[in-house]
Amino acid sequence: MKLHVTPTQHYQTVTGYDQDWVEINAVRFDYSLIVLPEVVPKPWPVSAFDALAAEHFEPVAAHCPDLLILGTGPRQRFAHPRLISALLTQGIGVECMDNQAACRTYNILMTEGRKVALALIMPETESTT
Repeated sequence: MKLHVTPTQHYQTVTGYDQDWVEINAVRFDYSLIVLPEVVPKPWPVSAFDALAAEHFEPVAAHCPDLLILGTGPRQRFAHPRLISALLTQGIGVECMDNQAACRTYNILMTEGRKVALALIMPETESTT
């Protein structure tokens, strides 16, 4: 069997995750962040899913991905259309899923060469009340 090496070494790849952290290229993060294939992961100032505001998506829109995968924490939740309308107007699709599914989906799409962005709301920043 001939094996082909996927040239993802220079891309930001999810290399591990658990309920309260994610690893990007073997570097662990335990706070909300934005990940793009060719950009170093950036902190994302989202304290909880219920705290999402339209302006939180501006850093993602600036990179003009084709798709944003929104990791909503330990369970899937859906962003209100008014929050993501600016992205949709720019032709940026938005898919909401729990963080673990978001990480897996991001890796698949990124390795396919898609212009994808990942925004994760980490559980330790989620409201526990």
